[in-house]
Amino acid sequence: MQCLLLSVCALIAVGSARADAWQPPAGLTEVPIWPGRIPDPYPAPGPEVTTTRQDHLVGGRPWVWVEGVSRPTMTVYPPRGRNTGAALLVFPGGGYQGLAIDLEGTEVCDWLASRGITAVLLKYRAPTPKVGVAHASRQALEDAQRTLGLVRSHAADWHIDPHKIGVIGFSAGGYMVTQMSTLFDERAYAAVDAADEESRRPDFAIALYPGHLWYEGRPFALRPNVRVTAKAPPTFLLQAENDDVDNVNNSLVYYMALKNAGVPVEMHLYAEGGHAFGLRRTAYPVTAWPQLVETWLATIGMIPK
Repeated sequence: MQCLLLSVCALIAVGSARADAWQPPAGLTEVPIWPGRIPDPYPAPGPEVTTTRQDHLVGGRPWVWVEGVSRPTMTVYPPRGRNTGAALLVFPGGGYQGLAIDLEGTEVCDWLASRGITAVLLKYRAPTPKVGVAHASRQALEDAQRTLGLVRSHAADWHIDPHKIGVIGFSAGGYMVTQMSTLFDERAYAAVDAADEESRRPDFAIALYPGHLWYEGRPFALRPNVRVTAKAPPTFLLQAENDDVDNVNNSLVYYMALKNAGVPVEMHLYAEGGHAFGLRRTAYPVTAWPQLVETWLATIGMIPK
């Protein structure tokens, strides 16, 4: 795996310091997912910027925010210890304005790798707050589909079971999970190479506090652009009822659509926990969710029991 990747530097995030671009932790490598022209380009207003956010601590700690992402990359976290053969693409949240790259990215990858799961962190395009959700989510979908194809095409090289590749996302990344689960029949971009001919359907899907699903203003309706069918993968949903950013109805309407389509789905709702808690431990029971996911993955046969 390492021969496919470039050398990297340590993550830059000190106080409120800013850096031109995010880099993965030492020992890991970041690879562009597009070999040449990036589809559906949008001119970035400036260079990629990394900021350590102190304004809203999570688990008593700051978190790292990346904005101005115009050149998407993936970073592969090999499993530590026993390799289960499973893999997960990780989509951090950020409302398509940026990425909570550690809180909902690197920390998630570390957890998965420690459980014998290959984790692939996608730094997808989040170019500017001025880009509307529809356009930004299309760019993100292009990046996610491309990355899934790349992972499947390298499954043998990376000791991954090509039938055990899933997606996990948070907030806007959770919406990306639903897009990957419902729009896999059509490629969102013109094929670049053989990796784009691989299946775009994830084998399982995990969405935490997803947004952009509930059709606000209508009585408990799923947005019409979210086309759920019986071919959607087994799905795990989790959210706090007091989420003040993405209403819990986002999870509820998607759960009902999956259930009505006959798709295996498991949902966990908690009274408290708010939004964007990631894996960090807090006083709320919702932060025990990783164990729920591990149990679910074993139940659906993606990792050993």
